[in-house]
Amino acid sequence: MKKVILGMLLSVAATLLVHGGLKPGDKATLFTLMNVDSTNVSLSDYSNQKGVILVFTSVPCPFSKAYEQRIIELHNRYADLGFPMVAINSNNPEISPQDSFYHMQVRAREKAYPFPYLKDSKEEICKAYGATRTPFIFLLEKRGDGFQVAYMGALDDNSLDARSVANRYLENAIHALTQGERPDPASTRAIGCLIKIKDS
Repeated sequence: MKKVILGMLLSVAATLLVHGGLKPGDKATLFTLMNVDSTNVSLSDYSNQKGVILVFTSVPCPFSKAYEQRIIELHNRYADLGFPMVAINSNNPEISPQDSFYHMQVRAREKAYPFPYLKDSKEEICKAYGATRTPFIFLLEKRGDGFQVAYMGALDDNSLDARSVANRYLENAIHALTQGERPDPASTRAIGCLIKIKDS
C-alpha cells in the first residue's frame, strides 16, 4: 500500500514538475511559433503593446468551442486598447488528430479569427507557461523589455453560457492594469479539456 501511495505521489510530483510553469508576477517566456498563415509570430512582435492576451486552446475541445466567440469578441474589444489576443494550440495531433495544423487552418478560416493561431508543435510553450487545459488564459503585461504574467486561469466563471457570466476575470484583470492596479484575483482555476502532449 505504501508503495502505491508513494507511486501516486511521485506521479503527481512529476506532473507538477512538467507543468510547474509560471505564476503571476513571473517574466513571460518568449516564443516564436508558426501561425496558420505559415508565417512565424513571436511574443516580441508585440513589444509596442500594453500587453497580450495569450490563450491556449484546441479545435475539438467543447470548452474551447464554448469560449470561441467570446475570445474573438475580446480581441475585437481590447486589441485597439493595447491588449491583442494570441491563440496557441499545443495538442499533439498524434493524440488529438483534429488539432493538426491543417485542422487549425480550417477552423481559423471558418471562424475568421482576427488574431494569430499558433502551433506549439514541440509542446514546449504550454510546459513553460504551465498551461494544462483548454482554454487557459495568460494576461501578459508589458514590463521593460519583456512581459510579465499579470493574470492566469479562466476567462470567466461560466464556460457553458456566456449570458450567465457573473465574474469576468480576464476583463476585470485588464481593467485593473489600465487603472494602474494589480488584478485581484491574479489567478483562477481554468476549466476545460486537458492539453494532450506526448509525455503527459
